[in-house]
Amino acid sequence: MGTKAGPVQVITVCKEEHSFTLDTEALARILLAPEVQDKNVVVLSVAGAFRKGKSFLLDFMLRYMYRSADANWLGDDDEPLTGFSWRGGSEPETTGIQMWSEVFPITKSDGTEVAVVLMDTQGAFDNQSTVKDCATIFALSTMTSSVQIYNLSQNIQEDDLQQLQLFTEYGRLAMDEIFLKPFQSLMFLIRDWSFPYEYTYGFKGGKEFLDKRLQVNETQHEELQTVRDHIHSCFTNISCFLLPHPGLKVATSPVFKGQLSAVAPEFKDELRSLIPKLLHPDRLAEKEINGNKVTCRGLLEYFKAYIKIYQGEDLPQPKTMLMATAEANNLAAVAIAKDQYTKSMERVCGGDLPYVAPDSLKEKHTFNLKEAIHSFSFTKKMGGQEFCDRYQEQLETELDEMWQSLSKHNQSKNLFSAFRTPAVLFVLVCLLYVLSGILLFVGLATFALVCDIILGVVMMSMLTWAFIRYSGRYHQVGGAIDQAAGLVLEQATEVLNKSQGAGSTAQKKSS
Repeated sequence: MGTKAGPVQVITVCKEEHSFTLDTEALARILLAPEVQDKNVVVLSVAGAFRKGKSFLLDFMLRYMYRSADANWLGDDDEPLTGFSWRGGSEPETTGIQMWSEVFPITKSDGTEVAVVLMDTQGAFDNQSTVKDCATIFALSTMTSSVQIYNLSQNIQEDDLQQLQLFTEYGRLAMDEIFLKPFQSLMFLIRDWSFPYEYTYGFKGGKEFLDKRLQVNETQHEELQTVRDHIHSCFTNISCFLLPHPGLKVATSPVFKGQLSAVAPEFKDELRSLIPKLLHPDRLAEKEINGNKVTCRGLLEYFKAYIKIYQGEDLPQPKTMLMATAEANNLAAVAIAKDQYTKSMERVCGGDLPYVAPDSLKEKHTFNLKEAIHSFSFTKKMGGQEFCDRYQEQLETELDEMWQSLSKHNQSKNLFSAFRTPAVLFVLVCLLYVLSGILLFVGLATFALVCDIILGVVMMSMLTWAFIRYSGRYHQVGGAIDQAAGLVLEQATEVLNKSQGAGSTAQKKSS
């Protein structure tokens, strides 16, 4: 494993106040890492009741991610299991959502690269959590993941399905607007399955069992029938995996540290089947919203938008969730368009590149601005035209601010611009010195004295300007000297241009 990699708490639940906090900086450090920020993201999340082995399972997934090239990726018999924090006992280890600090860049067989994020939803289903806490954490992890593993013990109970109620309502509304299934993969992972003689371990037995549990019949309460109907219509892919008990040593030993020697052989066999199927490069489902693949950078926007609606006292309405998705969807499109503009302009005038002529730079800016707005316009977005127009205006404002900054940065690279004031003052000193000498020579001593006084003022201005630049103080005085030098240069240029114009006219007349 990576030496510095580890679990990072990105969402924390305060149980006393039943409030939720997103650590935006921590999440940005993970998702905006330069090597992955623009890659399409795969988010594999595990959620469910505490003390049911979610972190235990995720740590075997980590082993596979780090050792997939090794046939013995599961590890040696006496090797302790490390990664996400887990331990036996009756109290939850963490509360909220944790993310592994390292995002895994994976290349699929067709050559496309994706970034894989592993997420652990912890302590949301314990006896101190309200229904809102459970539903909120489960909602956040489902709405931000592309594969949601619903970790359940022994069976699928009615209240397990009711946790999905909020999504199914949201899903129905979302499909009215976008005509696509709003969620991707939902996998029921049934731990400690005790009836392999009825339904065999693995995906095959899981499918038969799930079909039975999700059947709709007339004897069920109307709400339960609705949830079952909507689960199928909201998720692109639904599966179930039946996993045996890992063995009594795992469940009861206080000194167990994840060594495979203590794990039941049939559990290890099923892990060897489950994890490669979940994490095989060509099976990884990229996160999509409204048919658009989401990048790591975009995922950050979705987290920020969703946490806002879950911070109120009540569970959000499905309509609010839909608006948050539309907002994040547009913000992600804005972020992508800005990034496209920034990268294009940096290739023209960024960093250590030399000064670019203002007209040429303006031309490049106009072209790249149109390209960025075109990219935003042609990204499929939610919320309707009027809603999206607000974000296009925001994009145009931000791009204009970036242009002003780039233009100033480019101007600062112009060597003449940087030394304009001392150059003008130096030329003035030289001219005044020569003029004073000529005036004195022809006997106009009074005029020569005036020249000497102006020469002294100019030299003092030059020394003052140098002191201001060195010390960084008296900016207003420095600005006044710059302005005066600019005015002198402007007037001199104008006079020169006029004299050149007059000269060329006279030449034409004579010819």
